[in-house]
Amino acid sequence: MEEQIIENRQEGNKNNSQKQIAGAIIIAGVIIAGAILLKGNVAPTTPTTPTTTKTEAPAKVSINDKTLGDAKAKVIFILYSDFQCPFCGAISGLASENSEIIKYLKQKASDWAPFMPMINEYVKNGNVQFVYRDWAFLGTESVKSAEAARCAGDQNKFWEYHDYLYGHQNGENKGAFSDSNLKSFAKNLGLNTSAFNSCLDTNKYTQAVNDSKAEGIKAGVTGTPRGFILRDGKVVATVNGAEPASSVKQKIDSALK
Repeated sequence: MEEQIIENRQEGNKNNSQKQIAGAIIIAGVIIAGAILLKGNVAPTTPTTPTTTKTEAPAKVSINDKTLGDAKAKVIFILYSDFQCPFCGAISGLASENSEIIKYLKQKASDWAPFMPMINEYVKNGNVQFVYRDWAFLGTESVKSAEAARCAGDQNKFWEYHDYLYGHQNGENKGAFSDSNLKSFAKNLGLNTSAFNSCLDTNKYTQAVNDSKAEGIKAGVTGTPRGFILRDGKVVATVNGAEPASSVKQKIDSALK
């Protein structure tokens, strides 16, 4: 009887050990799965910190690009952006100081400030050429707004339309950049609405917007905003997300030396 009790205890201990091991394996599996899921969620959907991949020089500046400044400037700043991206709106300097995105960025860094107003000063003094490129990845309204800006460009109003879009962000794919609103923006800016509407309705620039994204992917773009600082055709620094103006200024100044 005693031997049977001991055997039963041993068997019970063995079963308990197996259960503990199995439980530990399950818990470990849950932790690993959770980590993978978290990583998967953060990487593609956090525009402030685009996933870093291999960086190659983006496509050379061409006549099809939207540029500001002297083509012979010492430094070229290429920015891939999405008109619906709230972080892109933040760095443009056109978002309200009371917006949630600005509050969020200043919580992360109390001295945070948008870097595009600073870039514009370098453009004005002739040291930097700024190049804007579409990386429309947040949905249909991202693509259509990018097309609309190009349609406005046909009437030499790209930059005015660009600013209007960033100044009128209101959520993603919720109708803020519906076709009807995009046409209203054109009217508000004094464009020839007949020509603009025809351009937008015929999808004149859909392929160009898609090509711009494909070129960005080749250069390692995985989120917006993503900037490339070039000197003599070579990438000397990158801007990964909504970095503060002070950080971007240091990179520009270093490139100009």
